[in-house]
Amino acid sequence: MKPFVIPALVATLVLALAAGAATTPTPPMTANPLLLPSSLPHQFPHFDLIKDEHYVPAFEQGMAEQLQEVAAIAGNPAPATFDNTIVALEKSGQTLNRVAAIFDNLSGTISNDTMLKIETEMAPRLSAHRDSIKLNPALFTRIRALFDTQARLGLDAESARLLDRYYKDFARAGALLPDSGKTRLTNLNAELASLLTAFTQNVLKEKNADAVVIGTREELAGLSESEIQTAAAAATAAGHDGKYLLTILNTTGQPPLSSLTNRATREKLMQAGLARGSHGGAYDNRAIVARIATIRAEIATLLGYENYAAYQAAEQTARSVGAVNKLLADLARPAVANARREAADIQAVIDAEKGGFTVSAADWDLYAEKVRVARYAFDESQIRQYFEMNRVIQDGVFFAATKLFGLTFQERTDLPKYHPDTQIFEIFNADGSHLAFIVMDMYARPSKRGGAWMNEYVAQSGLLGQTAVVGNHLNVPKPPAGEPTLLTFDEVTTAFHEFGHALHGMCSDVKYPRFAGTNVPRDFVEFPSQANEMWAAWPEVLANYARHYQTGEPLPAELLAKVMSARKFNQGYATTEYLAASLLDQAWHQLKAGEVPSADGVLAFEAAALKKAGVDFAPVPPRYRSTYFSHIFTGNDYAAGYYSYLWSEVLDADTVEWFKQNGGLTRKNGDHYRATVLSRGSSGEAMDLYRSFRGADPEIKPLLERRGLDTGAE
Repeated sequence: MKPFVIPALVATLVLALAAGAATTPTPPMTANPLLLPSSLPHQFPHFDLIKDEHYVPAFEQGMAEQLQEVAAIAGNPAPATFDNTIVALEKSGQTLNRVAAIFDNLSGTISNDTMLKIETEMAPRLSAHRDSIKLNPALFTRIRALFDTQARLGLDAESARLLDRYYKDFARAGALLPDSGKTRLTNLNAELASLLTAFTQNVLKEKNADAVVIGTREELAGLSESEIQTAAAAATAAGHDGKYLLTILNTTGQPPLSSLTNRATREKLMQAGLARGSHGGAYDNRAIVARIATIRAEIATLLGYENYAAYQAAEQTARSVGAVNKLLADLARPAVANARREAADIQAVIDAEKGGFTVSAADWDLYAEKVRVARYAFDESQIRQYFEMNRVIQDGVFFAATKLFGLTFQERTDLPKYHPDTQIFEIFNADGSHLAFIVMDMYARPSKRGGAWMNEYVAQSGLLGQTAVVGNHLNVPKPPAGEPTLLTFDEVTTAFHEFGHALHGMCSDVKYPRFAGTNVPRDFVEFPSQANEMWAAWPEVLANYARHYQTGEPLPAELLAKVMSARKFNQGYATTEYLAASLLDQAWHQLKAGEVPSADGVLAFEAAALKKAGVDFAPVPPRYRSTYFSHIFTGNDYAAGYYSYLWSEVLDADTVEWFKQNGGLTRKNGDHYRATVLSRGSSGEAMDLYRSFRGADPEIKPLLERRGLDTGAE
């Protein structure tokens, strides 16, 4: 693939900025709602006014404005001060930040062909724009002068940390490189941005293109009537009248596999999922994966790191590749041992039924459910009746936040929506003051990327006088009209998880936007979200939301006891599929540039990496294979960082023990947690924040107990 050439417009701006010249911003476009802060309360976005044609002009004006602001800072004849350099940089780019936040979020939720084209066009231009700022020598000279004299500046703790972060951010972006290195890095970053966008779009398109068409109702045996109707409606919408369509989620395992009794259908669905992005055609991601890995390896070398994993780890709480490798290796063997024991239990059921086949990945979910039913005398369909989605959210997720933090929630039907299925809530502190807005977007749709996530439309900042506007997203299949939305317990847990991220963003109470909310090390960001999962099964919370969707009767105590006793069930599978993906992530990003395989060797490299790590157990494939591993190949945040869920779970499991030891779901505990962790963002070192909350370093024992792992298992 040819290196990307920086578009002429941005190249001109880069050269002008490097020369210290000011640029002239695009004339104001008063009809463009993206160019000014929203007039709605607390800058809630004008979703009703934003049109596709607004994005490119707004991006261009936002970039031009920020370049003008930065040129003024870099060319200021007055000596550098904290206020005229660092604070000024924090205040710069507000138009661009607003446009990017809205576009990035909506392109993942209501994408269309126009937005995909805009994404493709703008990704390299935005990359070049960012490089033009962080590789500006005059600007870095001012930052470095402040950094070298910081002891004499008399800064408060948060301001001192901001100065330190700016220096390190610029250094990690290549500010210390010679001009030739800066030019090479800029070109690599631009090409990388284009490739990440292409990967993202391929995953979305392949997800839709590879949906499995089923010809007869009989082939869907095991699915509920509601699920069959949903499949029929999806087929009709896709132009397959009279047939059925099983859509693909962006994970290896697919929800219908736990119910489908027709093995041929299961295998067809599993193979469609496994083959995504690797079977030729327009959406094949193998060449993109190989090139991304090569570029990242070269970037790491340019910046003085052994590999990209080392470059990323330096900014995480893990600090080193060795620490990450040790965590994953220590857990791989016992996890696979547990998975093999679980496979033996499943095989026993298959043999007892005279199935005549050996358990495969396509069989696992269905037969694991049979094992669970036999062992714990309940199945998933029983408990789903007690998990109606709106009740889960309002009487579960929100209820726990009220008990912990005194928060209250009011639905706002007067604010504009970007999709009719969303709900908007205003959230208030215990004293009645406004805290934040949250957009709840729960249902799957073809225009929405897979998975579950939280994002920010507006970040909290004392400096800018902003409170948070955030979004929570799941991909729950929408039932036919008039049918209730019943969740699995995994989906319930995911709802609590994503709201943990939302709390981290909404409860942020920092001065500088650089430190707001979830802008923390990747292996710490999952800690508050995973800790919030504890309330899904907390007796007081569960009793409040787990009620039969028809009768309102609470989840029976005996069924609850079975659910709780089964929580360690299938943990060998769950841990192994996650570890396999984490190990793949590390394998790709611990390569040097000359070691990356070609496109044709991507799948062989993947297989060899899994075998080397000891997690090549066919019935338990990785949660994500390389060619649809969106966490690591659609952006840079999770690259070499997918291990962070497990790293954060050590903190999470230890935190659960702290809550149990200190009285559980109380305002006192919630206020302490909010004050020491949620409100602080990254205004302090992550592990220092954890110690201020916990009073000690985390213990790994609670995690091992939770997952039923015996580290001495063979």
